[in-house]
Amino acid sequence: MVGNASAGVGVMQMFVEPNCIYLYRDIVDFRKSINGLSLIVEQELAMDVYSSALFVFCNKQRDKLKILYWDRTGFALWYKRLEKQRFKWPKHDDQTMNLSDQQLKWLLSGYDIVGHQALHYHAKAL
Repeated sequence: MVGNASAGVGVMQMFVEPNCIYLYRDIVDFRKSINGLSLIVEQELAMDVYSSALFVFCNKQRDKLKILYWDRTGFALWYKRLEKQRFKWPKHDDQTMNLSDQQLKWLLSGYDIVGHQALHYHAKAL
């Protein structure tokens, strides 16, 4: 992790520039490694695991993340474990959710990535 030490914020460094970041919303058995997570991407999500996308997975307790990606020479698997808290995981609407770079940083920093729902108000007719 590289980051501004005075700010206390780290940044995940990779050797790829992902074109997409997909968050898999279902829980994953964390005994799965590269082969098992690749099968989820290909069979359940019907996506190309060899694309330059990141695939983010979480365990049942929501205290561990795995990020799988292909870096042109092989698969890379990044793992993070929280010691005291849980990741703020979005509710199950769809099986996957596209994340921005900023949302991934928020997720890794422990922030809610969904934010507040839009409120829609209508003026009453007089």
